[in-house]
Amino acid sequence: MSVLSEVTASSRHYVDRLFDPDPQKVLQGVIDMKNAVIGNNKQKANLIVLGAVPRLLYLLQQETSSTELKTECAVVLGSLAMGTENNVKSLLDCHIIPALLQGLLSPDLKFIEACLRCLRTIFTSPVTPEELLYTDATVIPHLMALLSRSRYTQEYICQIFSHCCKGPDHQTILFNHGAVQNIAHLLTSVSYKVRMQALKCFSVLAFENPQVSMTLVNVLVDGELLPQIFVKMLQRDKPIEMQLTSAKCLTYMCRAGAIRTDDNCIVLKTLPCLVRMCSKERLLEERVEGAETLAYLIEPDVELQRIASITDHLIAMLADYFKYPSSVSAITDIKRLDHDLKHAHELRQAAFKLYASLGANDEDIRKKIIDTENMMDRIVTGLSESSVKVRLAAVRCLHSLSRSVQQLRTSFQDHAVWKPLMKVLQNAPDEILVVASSMLCNLLLEFSPSKEPILESGAVELLCGLTQSENPALRVNGIWALMMRKLSTEWLNSLPKNMAFQAEQKIKADILRSLSTEQLFRLLSDSDLNVLMKTLGLLRNLLSTRPHIDKIMSTHGKQIMQAVTLILEGEHNIEVKEQTLCILANIADGTTAKELIMTNDDILQKIKYYMGHSHVKLQLAAMFCISNLVWNEEEGSQERQDKLRDMGIVDILHKLSQSPDSNLCDKAKTALQQYLA
Repeated sequence: MSVLSEVTASSRHYVDRLFDPDPQKVLQGVIDMKNAVIGNNKQKANLIVLGAVPRLLYLLQQETSSTELKTECAVVLGSLAMGTENNVKSLLDCHIIPALLQGLLSPDLKFIEACLRCLRTIFTSPVTPEELLYTDATVIPHLMALLSRSRYTQEYICQIFSHCCKGPDHQTILFNHGAVQNIAHLLTSVSYKVRMQALKCFSVLAFENPQVSMTLVNVLVDGELLPQIFVKMLQRDKPIEMQLTSAKCLTYMCRAGAIRTDDNCIVLKTLPCLVRMCSKERLLEERVEGAETLAYLIEPDVELQRIASITDHLIAMLADYFKYPSSVSAITDIKRLDHDLKHAHELRQAAFKLYASLGANDEDIRKKIIDTENMMDRIVTGLSESSVKVRLAAVRCLHSLSRSVQQLRTSFQDHAVWKPLMKVLQNAPDEILVVASSMLCNLLLEFSPSKEPILESGAVELLCGLTQSENPALRVNGIWALMMRKLSTEWLNSLPKNMAFQAEQKIKADILRSLSTEQLFRLLSDSDLNVLMKTLGLLRNLLSTRPHIDKIMSTHGKQIMQAVTLILEGEHNIEVKEQTLCILANIADGTTAKELIMTNDDILQKIKYYMGHSHVKLQLAAMFCISNLVWNEEEGSQERQDKLRDMGIVDILHKLSQSPDSNLCDKAKTALQQYLA
């Protein structure tokens, strides 16, 4: 405690001088404080503890303070902000941002620049909420107006914008206040720092924003279109930071649909530049940014994936991302080595992302990736890394490669990939679970050798658990995989008929038991369309094969008929209602199950209604129900036919037999023949 009090005592005189009645002594005190805190984090922390910040802010806002004093106060506050994140938090707690923004209304340029420099330091700190820039609606237009004042105002304001533009709402605010027009001409500034910050602004404005990107394509600066300026900035003789940021601008404009994927500026300029950034000669952060941007550029386009895969041996080059730093690393700077060791996981994450994009569509590229030295081992290792981002990237990579039938049968089986994947699924954040469960669907396909061991290790229970998730994507994947489980029954063909029948019935019973009928019916009333469609698909698959239909309907018929009624009465789209009518058609194919329809006048009226619907898909689905109900080779067909005739169904069949739709016409004629036989 005595050491602490000694330290703070040595700092106290700096704070005491801020309260001197002589303005000249106060000014000198602030200047001395400025010199004392430069590069001295301990001194900064002491002064904050001793209450220097509120006093400095008071002096900065006092009308009686000279402009020189205000400027020096802003400089000291900027220096304090350059310390630790805790320093920035302390400054924010003292409401520094409104005070500095108020300072921007001053006519004095030096004071404005000092306020902007301090604001830049605060807004670029990760602890500062970006929203603080947008709280007062007058701030952005005023900052736009200040862009013309000096190269410093240009540099600082662009830097503030690029750090505080997070998402479409911020992009829209900046765009609507003329960011594109006000910043475009800065790309030709004599100051490299201004050009660089303007470029960064455009990269964040264009990201996933078609409106901004379409505007940028047509902007002229000194008679030259913006994309042409970006292309010049990614040439090899330009600084790496400039090359990378220009490549990001062109990438984002391309992904937003403003530049075609086969445009020369993408194929011959942007893509090769990003591949260059993946070279081991580049710094770690450059390699990471290069690989991640390239992954984003080529992700949706198979032709770009093919071009990238054969550019500068990229697939082999990425393998070096897993060996970094090597024992014979050329890094002699100890600080750089320490930094890179702490961030090596970012390289692995970037490599997995780029491999995932490269292998998204092309079978030959997937094979090249998997044949790269120890690739499958590296991915399997990545699944259990401590970093969530690396695990997510590894799962995405594996998911991309799992689209290959050949690899599912060979490499995935050789490395028993399903085992670490099942571990990932036990306890992971939702973003990983979504991708991992999608991949599990691929591993449950019939031709996958991993299917049976996965099921034996408790996959059905795990998948049923996913259907209860709050995340709709996880509910969809859980149902989808259960459907794969039901559909993957080709192996039953090798069993004697009675054994095959029993085995398939057991699968259906397992699914219904593990899922629980309560959960199944909850899913049938899910607000997410995707979840509802997948659940209807699962139910339709469960209700197949007559004895199974009868068995399931004998135990769950009442709830299923209730769910069907609610869906047909609800505000649902054509596809949902079509799938629901197909379920009814399956029920109508049962031996005893069809009585649940015949004794339910409400359902029969609904089938009749959909026979006369304006949409052919729904008419056809309703026709399937009728055909199954009137089929004359089955017991009780006469009574069913009579009841349906009394309802006017035969009249509708005669009308439909004249339908211009050949499919509908044929189905109606077939049903009418059952009455004549």
